[in-house]
Amino acid sequence: MLGEILNTYYLQIGSFILINIMLAISVYVPLSSGQLSLGSAGFMGVGAYTSALLTIHFDLPIFVGVIAGALAASILGVIVGIPSLRLSGVYLAIATLGLGEVIRVIFVNWDSLTKGSVGLTGIPQLGREILEFSRGLGFEPAMIGIRNNQFVFLSIFLVLLILVIAILWFVIRQQNSRVGRALQSINMDDRAAESMGINITHYKVVAFTQGAFFAGLAGALFAHVIGYISPADFSYHRAVEVLIFTVFGGSEVIIGSVFGAFFLTLMPEVLRFVSEFRYIIYGILLVVLMAVRPQGILDANLLKKFKFKRSKGGVR
Repeated sequence: MLGEILNTYYLQIGSFILINIMLAISVYVPLSSGQLSLGSAGFMGVGAYTSALLTIHFDLPIFVGVIAGALAASILGVIVGIPSLRLSGVYLAIATLGLGEVIRVIFVNWDSLTKGSVGLTGIPQLGREILEFSRGLGFEPAMIGIRNNQFVFLSIFLVLLILVIAILWFVIRQQNSRVGRALQSINMDDRAAESMGINITHYKVVAFTQGAFFAGLAGALFAHVIGYISPADFSYHRAVEVLIFTVFGGSEVIIGSVFGAFFLTLMPEVLRFVSEFRYIIYGILLVVLMAVRPQGILDANLLKKFKFKRSKGGVR
């Protein structure tokens, strides 16, 4: 019965949506402190290549490689974040975009390690590793009525879903804490926040590093979901795409980033029946939205109105 319900294509699209949600959050977190970073593609590449190389050459478990990739990206985030404090707005965006391109060029030219533009193949795949681990425990997918490939895609989706929920829980909890309130005040007016005794250097570096960590985590997971990566996967096009997720959905609230990643990842697949025109339609939707709602589809005022109407309905 379960085998008839599960569709591997839908599960794969769902996995890509979850990875893109992580990437959208990696832009949202530094943006919540007033930092417009376009380095997500570069940090994603660092996480992906670090995890892939460690698991290929040192035969480390995937979860160790993923953690190492995310930590490598976050360390780079600290190194870059401290000197970039002198920049803000579009200047910071240009600098971080340049950083991403520098990282991509390193991947292209370091043939002995990264295989250059050809990319890395033979990366251990997360779903297959989970399948082998389950078999070692005496579990077979046939026991629950599904095939091996269905189990592989389902396990990947569930792992990513758990991680996305954990990241959302962390970010929302942080927003309601002292750290979150400090980031909000810095975003509104960093000079006023500094005059009130808030260490804006510390909090900006924390937000920038968290964004790098989430991007590196998404990149490492991407490598082990696909099983192949190349420098082309982490070009400036990816950085702009990730930024659009957050801007389209709404950069004021975290649910906007989630919605933007979900909608814009799903839209090209939904429009596949008009494959010749789907990217034209995709572009028109973006242009119209930016003209009508430059703050994105979801913002704080819209969510407040929705909550107010729902509370009034509850009272009645």
